[in-house]
Amino acid sequence: MEEDPDTYRILRLRAEILELGSAIRQLQREGLDDAAAQLLIARKRAQLEHLVKSNSAARRLNIKAP
Repeated sequence: MEEDPDTYRILRLRAEILELGSAIRQLQREGLDDAAAQLLIARKRAQLEHLVKSNSAARRLNIKAP
C-alpha cells in the first residue's frame, strides 16, 4: 500500500513536535533558554494544522456522491 505524501508529512511533523517538546522540557529542567525551541514548535504546530486542514478538505472534494 502506497503512502499518501501528505500523510507522511503529517506523521513526520507530529514526530518533530514530540521531539521538540522533549527538548523544551529538558531545557527547562536545566534552567536554559527555550525561546528558540518554543518558536520552532509553534511554527511546526501551525504547519501541521495547515496540512491537516488542507488534506481534509482535499479528501472531502474527492468523495463521490452515491
